[in-house]
Amino acid sequence: MASQQAPRVGDTGAYAAAPDPAGTSPLATRLRLTALSAGHVGAGVGALALAVIMLSAFPALFGVAGFLILWLTVPLAGLLAGYHRRTAARELGLPVGAHYLDVAGGNPITALATWVRDPARWRDFAFCWYSGTGGLILSLVPVLFLVGPAVHMILGVVFGSWLWFTIAAVAYGPSLVAWWFVAVPLTRARLRADRGILDHSLVYTLEQRVEQVEQSRSATVDHNEAELRRIERDLHDGAQARIAAAGMNMGLAEKLVHSDPDAATELLREARDTTVNALEDLRTLVRGIHPPVLADRGLVGGVEALAIPIPIPVTVALPLPRLPAPIESAVYFAVAECLANVAKHAYASRAWVTGSHDGTTLRVTIGDDGLGGADPRGTGLSGIARRLAPFDGTVTVISPADGGTEIRLEVPCRLTR
Repeated sequence: MASQQAPRVGDTGAYAAAPDPAGTSPLATRLRLTALSAGHVGAGVGALALAVIMLSAFPALFGVAGFLILWLTVPLAGLLAGYHRRTAARELGLPVGAHYLDVAGGNPITALATWVRDPARWRDFAFCWYSGTGGLILSLVPVLFLVGPAVHMILGVVFGSWLWFTIAAVAYGPSLVAWWFVAVPLTRARLRADRGILDHSLVYTLEQRVEQVEQSRSATVDHNEAELRRIERDLHDGAQARIAAAGMNMGLAEKLVHSDPDAATELLREARDTTVNALEDLRTLVRGIHPPVLADRGLVGGVEALAIPIPIPVTVALPLPRLPAPIESAVYFAVAECLANVAKHAYASRAWVTGSHDGTTLRVTIGDDGLGGADPRGTGLSGIARRLAPFDGTVTVISPADGGTEIRLEVPCRLTR
């Protein structure tokens, strides 16, 4: 579904989780938000002008003037909407995405055609109308409550109207009280309305989610197919060949048991040794599918077992409950891959595995003090990401070139009973 659309650009979803630092006074917060509202008032006037100009361009599309107007005003509306997206994302601590259809490499005609069918551009157009009407009123109210009476007092002095001055002075107290109570909720309401209009639509979100599910399903199918081929190959080259050899030895021993008992005994001894080796191959194969330590001791015991053969000290701190078996298995093999990379490539003096579970999300961090510079696109790390993708898991790699690596695994999961 999403693959049939033109590529999208312009995601402005970066955001901060805490708009007001700890210790900020309520007065400072209200003054900051009122200043923000004042900026929105000025932007609203410009937005209304843009909306009127763009609306007037539609009847003129039969001539060159309409095209020129849209070529100028549509990017300006995008810039204005981008400012409000960044502001709303910063103040609300929530992502606000644009996701414009890509027009790079096209000509003005194809660009205009792309704009016409781009939902994000139509949201910009709707936002300009909102910002110049209802949004303008929302932003204007706290500004008027704070500075309106003061402006009237100044005008009373300028024009020599002491009655005007007295009325404005008496009204200033109630006006400040009203400002104190409405500045924060009105500004927040304006920001939430901005996000509601400018953020990408629910349909686009669902399309992206479907695309992620399809990619995850494809990766899971490929991984399972590769695992089946590996199991078949290991059985064919290992246990199957040994069991076949043991059967041949026992067949020969059966023929020689009367004519040459010593040779028959030796053949039976070889068959026994071969059977023991085949059993060990089967155990190794089973450990590669689902290690018994996971079933017995869970993820904590499994990771502790992984840390034992690593040639450097590995600290394991995983105060975790028992989790669903598929998730424990996926995270176990992810940690195993990370620790193997540490042993092979990091040249570290120590490593650590820490984790936590908050009731809904499992978080595990694998770190070392080695060389750093790990490539998230490498075979190992990309394989870890593919392994966790079916569970909506994410992999974050922090590996500066000056040394040290941290790989953070995050998997949504709830506790089993």
